[in-house]
Amino acid sequence: MLEDLMIKIKYSFTEKEIEFIKKAYNFACNAHKEQKRISGEPYITHPEEVAIILFEMGMDVNTMIAGLMHDVVEDTQYTYEDVAKEFGNEVADLVNGVTKLGKIEYKTKEEQQADNVRKMLLAMTKDIRVILIKLADRLHNMRTLRFMPVEKQKEKAQETLDIYAPLAHRLGISKIKWELEDLSFRYINPNEYYFLVRKIAEKRAEREEHIKEIISNLQQNLKRSGIESEIDGRPKHFYSIYKKMHNKNKNLDQIFDLTAVRILVDTVKDCYAALGIAHTVYKPIPGRFKDYIAMPKPNMYQSLHSTVMGVGGRPFEIQIRTYEMHKTAEYGIAAHWKYKEDVENSNNIDLKLTWLREMLDWQKETTDPEEFMQGFKIDLFSDEVFVFTPKGKVISLPNKATPVDFAYKIHTDIGHRCIGAKVNGKMVPLDYELKTGEIIEVLTSTTPKGPNLDWLSMVKSNQAK
Repeated sequence: MLEDLMIKIKYSFTEKEIEFIKKAYNFACNAHKEQKRISGEPYITHPEEVAIILFEMGMDVNTMIAGLMHDVVEDTQYTYEDVAKEFGNEVADLVNGVTKLGKIEYKTKEEQQADNVRKMLLAMTKDIRVILIKLADRLHNMRTLRFMPVEKQKEKAQETLDIYAPLAHRLGISKIKWELEDLSFRYINPNEYYFLVRKIAEKRAEREEHIKEIISNLQQNLKRSGIESEIDGRPKHFYSIYKKMHNKNKNLDQIFDLTAVRILVDTVKDCYAALGIAHTVYKPIPGRFKDYIAMPKPNMYQSLHSTVMGVGGRPFEIQIRTYEMHKTAEYGIAAHWKYKEDVENSNNIDLKLTWLREMLDWQKETTDPEEFMQGFKIDLFSDEVFVFTPKGKVISLPNKATPVDFAYKIHTDIGHRCIGAKVNGKMVPLDYELKTGEIIEVLTSTTPKGPNLDWLSMVKSNQAK
Protein backbone atom coordinates (compact mmCIF):
# COMPACT_ATOMS: atom_id res chain seq x y z
CA MET A 1 0.00 0.00 0.00
CA LEU A 2 2.83 2.38 0.84
CA GLU A 3 4.24 1.48 -2.58
CA ASP A 4 1.13 2.91 -4.31
CA LEU A 5 1.69 6.25 -2.60
CA MET A 6 5.43 6.25 -3.32
CA ILE A 7 4.89 5.53 -7.03
CA LYS A 8 2.63 8.59 -7.24
CA ILE A 9 4.90 11.04 -5.42
CA LYS A 10 8.50 9.90 -6.00
CA TYR A 11 9.35 12.56 -8.62
CA SER A 12 7.54 15.44 -6.88
CA PHE A 13 9.32 15.73 -3.53
CA THR A 14 12.89 15.77 -2.22
CA GLU A 15 14.40 12.66 -0.60
CA LYS A 16 14.06 14.30 2.81
CA GLU A 17 10.36 15.05 2.17
CA ILE A 18 9.74 11.48 0.94
CA GLU A 19 11.28 10.12 4.16
CA PHE A 20 9.03 12.46 6.18
CA ILE A 21 5.96 11.17 4.30
CA LYS A 22 7.06 7.55 4.88
CA LYS A 23 7.45 8.29 8.59
CA ALA A 24 3.90 9.73 8.70
CA TYR A 25 2.52 6.74 6.81
CA ASN A 26 4.13 4.29 9.25
CA PHE A 27 2.95 6.35 12.24
CA ALA A 28 -0.65 6.37 10.92
CA CYS A 29 -0.42 2.68 9.98
CA ASN A 30 0.63 1.79 13.53
CA ALA A 31 -2.01 4.08 15.10
CA HIS A 32 -4.82 2.47 13.05
CA LYS A 33 -3.41 -1.10 13.04
CA GLU A 34 -6.37 -2.65 14.91
CA GLN A 35 -8.97 -0.77 12.85
CA LYS A 36 -10.81 -1.81 9.69
CA ARG A 37 -12.97 0.09 7.24
CA ILE A 38 -16.61 -1.06 6.93
CA SER A 39 -15.52 -2.62 3.60
CA GLY A 40 -13.18 -4.91 5.57
CA GLU A 41 -10.03 -3.21 4.27
CA PRO A 42 -7.28 -2.06 6.66
CA TYR A 43 -8.13 1.46 7.88
CA ILE A 44 -4.84 2.88 6.55
CA THR A 45 -6.22 2.63 2.99
CA HIS A 46 -8.44 5.65 3.75
CA PRO A 47 -5.77 8.16 4.92
CA GLU A 48 -3.52 6.93 2.12
CA GLU A 49 -6.20 7.75 -0.49
CA VAL A 50 -6.79 11.14 1.17
CA ALA A 51 -3.05 11.89 0.84
CA ILE A 52 -3.14 10.87 -2.86
CA ILE A 53 -6.10 13.20 -3.53
CA LEU A 54 -4.20 16.05 -1.82
CA PHE A 55 -1.14 15.25 -3.94
CA GLU A 56 -3.27 15.41 -7.11
CA MET A 57 -4.44 18.86 -5.94
CA GLY A 58 -0.79 19.94 -5.86
CA MET A 59 -0.56 20.33 -2.09
CA ASP A 60 2.65 20.66 -0.08
CA VAL A 61 4.34 17.97 2.02
CA ASN A 62 2.87 19.08 5.39
CA THR A 63 -0.67 19.01 4.00
CA MET A 64 -0.11 15.49 2.68
CA ILE A 65 1.26 14.39 6.05
CA ALA A 66 -1.76 15.93 7.80
CA GLY A 67 -3.92 13.99 5.30
CA LEU A 68 -2.23 10.75 6.36
CA MET A 69 -2.68 11.67 10.03
CA HIS A 70 -6.14 13.29 9.85
CA ASP A 71 -7.98 10.61 11.87
CA VAL A 72 -5.20 9.82 14.34
CA VAL A 73 -6.27 12.26 17.09
CA GLU A 74 -10.00 11.60 16.60
CA ASP A 75 -9.94 7.80 16.34
CA THR A 76 -6.86 6.55 18.23
CA GLN A 77 -5.15 7.05 21.59
CA TYR A 78 -2.67 9.57 20.13
CA THR A 79 -3.03 13.26 21.04
CA TYR A 80 -2.31 16.65 19.48
CA GLU A 81 0.91 16.75 21.54
CA ASP A 82 2.03 13.37 20.16
CA VAL A 83 1.55 14.56 16.57
CA ALA A 84 3.29 17.90 17.28
CA LYS A 85 6.26 16.12 18.87
CA GLU A 86 6.78 13.85 15.83
CA PHE A 87 5.77 16.15 12.96
CA GLY A 88 5.73 19.73 14.26
CA ASN A 89 3.02 22.21 15.27
CA GLU A 90 2.02 23.04 11.69
CA VAL A 91 0.96 19.44 10.95
CA ALA A 92 -0.63 19.08 14.40
CA ASP A 93 -2.67 22.28 13.88
CA LEU A 94 -3.93 21.00 10.52
CA VAL A 95 -4.93 17.65 12.06
CA ASN A 96 -6.63 19.47 14.93
CA GLY A 97 -8.55 21.67 12.47
CA VAL A 98 -9.95 18.59 10.72
CA THR A 99 -10.77 16.76 13.98
CA LYS A 100 -14.44 16.93 14.97
CA LEU A 101 -15.46 18.47 18.27
CA GLY A 102 -14.91 16.13 21.23
CA LYS A 103 -17.40 14.01 23.08
CA ILE A 104 -19.85 16.83 23.77
CA GLU A 105 -23.48 15.85 24.37
CA TYR A 106 -25.81 17.53 21.86
CA LYS A 107 -29.57 17.80 22.11
CA THR A 108 -30.07 17.45 18.36
CA LYS A 109 -28.15 16.30 15.29
CA GLU A 110 -28.57 19.81 13.82
CA GLU A 111 -26.82 21.32 16.85
CA GLN A 112 -23.91 18.89 16.45
CA GLN A 113 -23.63 19.57 12.71
CA ALA A 114 -23.78 23.35 13.24
CA ASP A 115 -21.00 23.23 15.86
CA ASN A 116 -18.78 21.05 13.67
CA VAL A 117 -19.29 23.38 10.69
CA ARG A 118 -18.54 26.41 12.92
CA LYS A 119 -15.29 24.80 14.06
CA MET A 120 -14.34 23.97 10.48
CA LEU A 121 -15.00 27.56 9.32
CA LEU A 122 -12.93 28.96 12.17
CA ALA A 123 -10.05 26.59 11.35
CA MET A 124 -10.32 27.61 7.67
CA THR A 125 -9.73 31.26 8.49
CA LYS A 126 -6.49 30.30 10.24
CA ASP A 127 -5.35 27.92 7.50
CA ILE A 128 -7.33 27.21 4.33
CA ARG A 129 -5.60 23.82 4.00
CA VAL A 130 -7.93 22.48 6.71
CA ILE A 131 -10.88 22.49 4.32
CA LEU A 132 -8.78 21.04 1.49
CA ILE A 133 -7.98 18.03 3.73
CA LYS A 134 -11.64 17.82 4.75
CA LEU A 135 -12.75 17.83 1.10
CA ALA A 136 -10.24 15.08 0.23
CA ASP A 137 -11.48 13.08 3.24
CA ARG A 138 -15.12 13.49 2.20
CA LEU A 139 -14.37 12.63 -1.44
CA HIS A 140 -12.79 9.28 -0.55
CA ASN A 141 -15.61 8.52 1.91
CA MET A 142 -18.14 9.22 -0.87
CA ARG A 143 -16.23 6.99 -3.30
CA THR A 144 -16.59 4.13 -0.80
CA LEU A 145 -20.11 4.96 0.45
CA ARG A 146 -21.58 1.77 -1.05
CA PHE A 147 -20.36 -0.19 2.01
CA MET A 148 -22.48 1.89 4.42
CA PRO A 149 -26.10 1.06 5.42
CA VAL A 150 -28.66 2.64 3.06
CA GLU A 151 -29.91 5.20 5.61
CA LYS A 152 -26.35 6.32 6.35
CA GLN A 153 -25.65 6.57 2.60
CA LYS A 154 -28.53 9.02 2.12
CA GLU A 155 -27.60 11.04 5.21
CA LYS A 156 -23.93 11.40 4.18
CA ALA A 157 -24.85 12.13 0.56
CA GLN A 158 -27.30 14.87 1.59
CA GLU A 159 -24.72 16.46 3.90
CA THR A 160 -22.18 16.34 1.06
CA LEU A 161 -24.59 18.02 -1.36
CA ASP A 162 -25.60 20.64 1.23
CA ILE A 163 -22.16 21.52 2.61
CA TYR A 164 -19.08 20.00 0.99
CA ALA A 165 -19.89 20.29 -2.74
CA PRO A 166 -20.89 23.99 -2.35
CA LEU A 167 -17.72 24.63 -0.31
CA ALA A 168 -15.64 23.08 -3.10
CA HIS A 169 -17.48 25.36 -5.54
CA ARG A 170 -16.84 28.44 -3.37
CA LEU A 171 -13.13 27.60 -3.33
CA GLY A 172 -13.14 27.03 -7.10
CA ILE A 173 -12.23 23.32 -6.87
CA SER A 174 -14.57 22.21 -9.64
CA LYS A 175 -12.94 18.82 -10.15
CA ILE A 176 -13.89 17.79 -6.61
CA LYS A 177 -17.22 19.64 -6.66
CA TRP A 178 -18.43 17.74 -9.75
CA GLU A 179 -17.48 14.34 -8.36
CA LEU A 180 -19.05 15.06 -4.96
CA GLU A 181 -22.28 16.21 -6.65
CA ASP A 182 -22.54 13.17 -8.92
CA LEU A 183 -21.76 10.73 -6.09
CA SER A 184 -24.33 12.43 -3.82
CA PHE A 185 -26.93 12.41 -6.59
CA ARG A 186 -26.39 8.65 -7.08
CA TYR A 187 -27.32 7.88 -3.46
CA ILE A 188 -30.00 10.53 -2.86
CA ASN A 189 -31.96 9.86 -6.04
CA PRO A 190 -30.71 6.57 -7.54
CA ASN A 191 -33.68 6.16 -9.93
CA GLU A 192 -33.13 9.55 -11.59
CA TYR A 193 -29.35 9.07 -11.57
CA TYR A 194 -29.34 5.69 -13.31
CA PHE A 195 -32.09 6.82 -15.72
CA LEU A 196 -29.80 9.66 -16.84
CA VAL A 197 -26.78 7.36 -17.04
CA ARG A 198 -28.71 4.96 -19.30
CA LYS A 199 -30.29 7.64 -21.52
CA ILE A 200 -27.02 9.52 -22.03
CA ALA A 201 -25.15 6.27 -22.75
CA GLU A 202 -27.68 5.41 -25.50
CA LYS A 203 -26.56 8.35 -27.66
CA ARG A 204 -22.93 8.51 -26.54
CA ALA A 205 -21.46 7.28 -29.85
CA GLU A 206 -23.52 9.76 -31.88
CA ARG A 207 -22.63 12.61 -29.52
CA GLU A 208 -18.91 11.75 -29.54
CA GLU A 209 -18.89 11.76 -33.34
CA HIS A 210 -20.61 15.15 -33.36
CA ILE A 211 -18.05 16.59 -30.88
CA LYS A 212 -15.15 15.11 -32.86
CA GLU A 213 -16.34 17.04 -35.94
CA ILE A 214 -16.64 20.29 -33.93
CA ILE A 215 -13.14 19.88 -32.46
CA SER A 216 -11.61 19.13 -35.87
CA ASN A 217 -13.37 22.14 -37.41
CA LEU A 218 -12.23 24.51 -34.64
CA GLN A 219 -8.66 23.15 -34.65
CA GLN A 220 -8.28 23.74 -38.40
CA ASN A 221 -9.57 27.32 -38.15
CA LEU A 222 -7.44 28.19 -35.11
CA LYS A 223 -4.31 26.69 -36.67
CA ARG A 224 -4.93 28.65 -39.87
CA SER A 225 -4.96 31.82 -37.74
CA GLY A 226 -1.72 30.86 -35.99
CA ILE A 227 -3.26 30.14 -32.59
CA GLU A 228 -1.77 27.16 -30.75
CA SER A 229 -4.52 25.40 -28.83
CA GLU A 230 -5.66 22.24 -27.10
CA ILE A 231 -9.33 21.35 -27.56
CA ASP A 232 -11.44 18.68 -25.93
CA GLY A 233 -15.10 17.94 -25.47
CA ARG A 234 -16.39 16.93 -22.08
CA PRO A 235 -19.87 15.73 -21.20
CA LYS A 236 -21.76 17.80 -18.65
CA HIS A 237 -21.97 16.10 -15.27
CA PHE A 238 -25.09 14.12 -14.41
CA TYR A 239 -26.12 16.32 -11.49
CA SER A 240 -25.77 19.53 -13.52
CA ILE A 241 -27.94 17.99 -16.28
CA TYR A 242 -30.51 16.89 -13.69
CA LYS A 243 -30.57 20.40 -12.16
CA LYS A 244 -31.06 21.97 -15.57
CA MET A 245 -33.97 19.60 -16.33
CA HIS A 246 -35.50 20.25 -12.91
CA ASN A 247 -35.06 24.06 -12.94
CA LYS A 248 -36.30 24.52 -16.51
CA ASN A 249 -38.98 21.82 -16.26
CA LYS A 250 -37.64 20.03 -19.34
CA ASN A 251 -37.02 16.39 -20.18
CA LEU A 252 -33.65 15.12 -21.36
CA ASP A 253 -34.54 15.39 -25.06
CA GLN A 254 -35.12 19.13 -24.58
CA ILE A 255 -31.65 19.72 -23.07
CA PHE A 256 -29.33 20.26 -26.02
CA ASP A 257 -26.01 21.43 -24.62
CA LEU A 258 -25.09 18.17 -22.88
CA THR A 259 -21.48 18.71 -23.88
CA ALA A 260 -19.07 21.61 -23.54
CA VAL A 261 -16.11 22.13 -25.85
CA ARG A 262 -13.09 23.51 -24.04
CA ILE A 263 -10.34 25.46 -25.82
CA LEU A 264 -7.05 26.00 -23.95
CA VAL A 265 -4.61 28.63 -25.26
CA ASP A 266 -1.42 30.35 -24.09
CA THR A 267 -2.48 33.95 -23.49
CA VAL A 268 -5.49 36.14 -22.68
CA LYS A 269 -5.09 37.76 -26.11
CA ASP A 270 -5.41 34.29 -27.69
CA CYS A 271 -8.61 33.68 -25.68
CA TYR A 272 -10.39 36.61 -27.33
CA ALA A 273 -8.91 35.82 -30.75
CA ALA A 274 -10.12 32.21 -30.42
CA LEU A 275 -13.58 33.47 -29.44
CA GLY A 276 -13.74 35.62 -32.60
CA ILE A 277 -12.78 32.63 -34.75
CA ALA A 278 -15.28 30.32 -32.99
CA HIS A 279 -18.02 32.89 -33.64
CA THR A 280 -17.20 33.01 -37.35
CA VAL A 281 -17.41 29.20 -37.56
CA TYR A 282 -20.53 28.78 -35.37
CA LYS A 283 -23.28 31.33 -34.91
CA PRO A 284 -23.43 32.64 -31.31
CA ILE A 285 -26.81 32.55 -29.57
CA PRO A 286 -27.71 36.09 -28.36
CA GLY A 287 -27.59 36.59 -24.60
CA ARG A 288 -25.57 33.41 -24.02
CA PHE A 289 -22.06 34.91 -23.72
CA LYS A 290 -20.25 35.40 -20.38
CA ASP A 291 -16.85 36.99 -19.91
CA TYR A 292 -15.38 35.63 -16.67
CA ILE A 293 -11.90 36.77 -17.72
CA ALA A 294 -12.75 40.47 -17.48
CA MET A 295 -14.92 39.77 -14.45
CA PRO A 296 -13.65 36.65 -12.60
CA LYS A 297 -15.92 34.79 -10.19
CA PRO A 298 -15.12 35.25 -6.48
CA ASN A 299 -13.67 31.71 -6.46
CA MET A 300 -11.01 32.91 -8.97
CA TYR A 301 -12.59 31.10 -11.96
CA GLN A 302 -11.77 32.75 -15.30
CA SER A 303 -13.01 31.72 -18.74
CA LEU A 304 -15.02 32.88 -21.74
CA HIS A 305 -18.34 31.04 -22.13
CA SER A 306 -20.41 31.18 -25.30
CA THR A 307 -23.31 29.00 -26.42
CA VAL A 308 -23.33 28.62 -30.20
CA MET A 309 -25.46 26.89 -32.81
CA GLY A 310 -23.91 23.69 -34.12
CA VAL A 311 -24.65 21.55 -37.16
CA GLY A 312 -28.32 20.64 -37.48
CA GLY A 313 -29.38 23.42 -35.11
CA ARG A 314 -27.90 21.70 -32.05
CA PRO A 315 -26.54 24.26 -29.55
CA PHE A 316 -23.39 23.57 -27.57
CA GLU A 317 -21.22 25.53 -25.16
CA ILE A 318 -17.66 26.68 -25.87
CA GLN A 319 -15.35 27.53 -22.96
CA ILE A 320 -12.07 29.32 -23.72
CA ARG A 321 -9.29 29.92 -21.21
CA THR A 322 -5.51 29.86 -20.76
CA TYR A 323 -3.68 26.84 -19.35
CA GLU A 324 -3.08 28.75 -16.11
CA MET A 325 -6.78 29.61 -15.85
CA HIS A 326 -7.61 25.95 -16.46
CA LYS A 327 -5.43 24.89 -13.54
CA THR A 328 -7.34 27.34 -11.35
CA ALA A 329 -10.69 26.15 -12.78
CA GLU A 330 -9.88 22.56 -11.78
CA TYR A 331 -8.27 23.13 -8.38
CA GLY A 332 -9.22 26.71 -7.43
CA ILE A 333 -7.57 28.00 -4.31
CA ALA A 334 -5.41 24.86 -4.07
CA ALA A 335 -3.78 25.75 -7.41
CA HIS A 336 -2.59 29.05 -5.92
CA TRP A 337 -1.48 27.69 -2.58
CA LYS A 338 2.18 28.35 -1.79
CA TYR A 339 2.12 28.41 1.96
CA LYS A 340 4.20 31.22 3.53
CA GLU A 341 6.17 31.63 0.29
CA ASP A 342 4.26 34.06 -1.87
CA VAL A 343 3.00 37.05 0.12
CA GLU A 344 1.27 38.69 -2.84
CA ASN A 345 -0.47 35.42 -3.71
CA SER A 346 -1.46 34.89 -0.07
CA ASN A 347 -3.03 38.37 0.05
CA ASN A 348 -4.94 37.60 -3.16
CA ILE A 349 -6.27 34.37 -1.66
CA ASP A 350 -7.17 36.27 1.50
CA LEU A 351 -9.29 38.70 -0.51
CA LYS A 352 -11.12 35.81 -2.18
CA LEU A 353 -12.15 34.52 1.25
CA THR A 354 -13.97 37.69 2.33
CA TRP A 355 -17.25 35.74 2.19
CA LEU A 356 -15.88 33.32 4.80
CA ARG A 357 -15.03 36.07 7.27
CA GLU A 358 -18.44 37.70 6.69
CA MET A 359 -20.05 34.31 7.33
CA LEU A 360 -18.14 33.96 10.62
CA ASP A 361 -19.06 37.50 11.74
CA TRP A 362 -22.71 36.70 11.08
CA GLN A 363 -22.64 33.29 12.79
CA LYS A 364 -21.25 34.79 16.01
CA GLU A 365 -24.60 36.55 16.38
CA THR A 366 -26.61 33.40 15.58
CA THR A 367 -27.22 31.04 18.49
CA ASP A 368 -29.94 28.93 16.88
CA PRO A 369 -28.23 25.95 15.09
CA GLU A 370 -31.05 25.53 12.56
CA GLU A 371 -30.93 29.22 11.61
CA PHE A 372 -27.14 29.04 11.35
CA MET A 373 -27.19 26.01 9.03
CA GLN A 374 -29.95 27.54 6.90
CA GLY A 375 -27.98 30.78 6.53
CA PHE A 376 -24.78 28.88 5.84
CA LYS A 377 -26.41 26.87 3.04
CA ILE A 378 -27.97 30.02 1.52
CA ASP A 379 -24.54 31.68 1.50
CA LEU A 380 -22.93 28.66 -0.14
CA PHE A 381 -25.61 27.99 -2.73
CA SER A 382 -26.48 31.50 -3.80
CA ASP A 383 -25.75 32.37 -7.41
CA GLU A 384 -24.07 35.73 -7.58
CA VAL A 385 -24.47 39.06 -9.33
CA PHE A 386 -21.45 41.30 -9.85
CA VAL A 387 -22.05 45.04 -9.65
CA PHE A 388 -19.81 48.12 -9.51
CA THR A 389 -19.37 50.98 -7.07
CA PRO A 390 -19.17 54.45 -8.70
CA LYS A 391 -15.35 54.14 -8.36
CA GLY A 392 -15.32 50.90 -10.36
CA LYS A 393 -14.81 48.37 -7.54
CA VAL A 394 -16.52 45.02 -8.23
CA ILE A 395 -18.92 43.86 -5.50
CA SER A 396 -20.38 40.33 -5.48
CA LEU A 397 -23.84 39.81 -3.99
CA PRO A 398 -26.38 36.96 -3.85
CA ASN A 399 -28.72 36.57 -6.81
CA LYS A 400 -31.75 38.92 -6.58
CA ALA A 401 -29.88 41.21 -4.14
CA THR A 402 -31.20 44.75 -3.72
CA PRO A 403 -29.57 48.18 -3.17
CA VAL A 404 -30.02 47.58 0.58
CA ASP A 405 -27.83 44.44 0.35
CA PHE A 406 -25.28 46.51 -1.59
CA ALA A 407 -25.31 49.27 1.06
CA TYR A 408 -24.65 46.81 3.91
CA LYS A 409 -21.92 45.08 1.90
CA ILE A 410 -20.09 48.43 1.64
CA HIS A 411 -20.44 49.18 5.37
CA THR A 412 -22.99 48.63 8.15
CA ASP A 413 -23.19 52.40 8.71
CA ILE A 414 -23.97 52.98 5.01
CA GLY A 415 -26.75 50.39 5.32
CA HIS A 416 -28.23 52.07 8.39
CA ARG A 417 -28.18 55.50 6.65
CA CYS A 418 -29.48 54.26 3.26
CA ILE A 419 -32.49 56.28 2.02
CA GLY A 420 -32.35 55.59 -1.72
CA ALA A 421 -30.28 54.28 -4.61
CA LYS A 422 -29.30 54.99 -8.21
CA VAL A 423 -28.56 52.28 -10.75
CA ASN A 424 -26.61 53.45 -13.81
CA GLY A 425 -27.46 57.03 -12.80
CA LYS A 426 -31.23 56.47 -12.49
CA MET A 427 -33.25 56.35 -9.27
CA VAL A 428 -34.61 52.90 -8.41
CA PRO A 429 -36.77 51.60 -5.52
CA LEU A 430 -34.90 49.90 -2.67
CA ASP A 431 -36.44 46.52 -3.55
CA TYR A 432 -35.03 46.69 -7.11
CA GLU A 433 -33.23 43.44 -8.08
CA LEU A 434 -29.65 44.22 -9.09
CA LYS A 435 -28.19 42.77 -12.29
CA THR A 436 -24.61 41.95 -13.19
CA GLY A 437 -22.69 44.90 -14.66
CA GLU A 438 -24.79 47.69 -13.12
CA ILE A 439 -23.21 50.68 -11.33
CA ILE A 440 -24.80 51.29 -7.92
CA GLU A 441 -24.79 54.52 -5.95
CA VAL A 442 -26.30 54.57 -2.44
CA LEU A 443 -27.99 57.75 -1.24
CA THR A 444 -27.60 58.30 2.51
CA SER A 445 -28.94 60.57 5.22
CA THR A 446 -26.57 62.56 7.42
CA THR A 447 -27.83 60.77 10.53
CA PRO A 448 -28.41 57.01 10.87
CA LYS A 449 -32.07 56.09 10.41
CA GLY A 450 -31.34 52.57 11.66
CA PRO A 451 -32.42 49.42 9.83
CA ASN A 452 -35.99 49.48 8.57
CA LEU A 453 -37.97 46.32 9.48
CA ASP A 454 -39.62 46.39 6.04
CA TRP A 455 -36.19 45.72 4.52
CA LEU A 456 -36.13 42.18 5.95
CA SER A 457 -38.52 41.03 3.23
CA MET A 458 -36.34 42.43 0.43
CA VAL A 459 -32.73 41.65 1.45
CA LYS A 460 -30.98 38.44 0.35
CA SER A 461 -27.57 38.51 2.07
CA ASN A 462 -26.99 37.29 5.62
CA GLN A 463 -24.89 40.41 6.17
CA ALA A 464 -27.89 42.68 5.57
CA LYS A 465 -30.22 40.45 7.60
